[in-house]
Amino acid sequence: MEERKNETTNTPSTNDTTPKVTGIGGIFFFSDNPKETREWYAKNLGFEINEWGSSSFESRNVSKPDEINSLQWSPFKKGDAYFAPSKKDFMINYRVQNIEGLVSKLKANGVTILDSIATYDYGKFVHIMDAEGNKIELWEPAEADKKGGETIK
Repeated sequence: MEERKNETTNTPSTNDTTPKVTGIGGIFFFSDNPKETREWYAKNLGFEINEWGSSSFESRNVSKPDEINSLQWSPFKKGDAYFAPSKKDFMINYRVQNIEGLVSKLKANGVTILDSIATYDYGKFVHIMDAEGNKIELWEPAEADKKGGETIK
């Protein structure tokens, strides 16, 4: 006889407000010529470039099927000040929940917080530095973005 194990699913509660990263919101990198880079990706890999010069990839949240997540892809001109003070050629945007709680936790852990939380129609943002000197962008999407609204960052 086959023994049946007690299995539990690791499905997060829809009411979970734990301050944490929930996914990747964007991949940004330096390019010698962002215009040509965008054109190459569009021509060769089928990227659809939007009016802000980025490409958006949408997916559904498995735990919350009504929630649509967006990942932004965008090349920046080499040396763009948006990446400062990092000296790296890339920056990752992490989608988070409870950004205020997360910033409090990061401060308590001695993490370098580069700016204050900024609020826009499409969500809240703050920038930090990781232990390797990478600038990290944290983004808590606005409710409209979670339901399939247009993300314009």
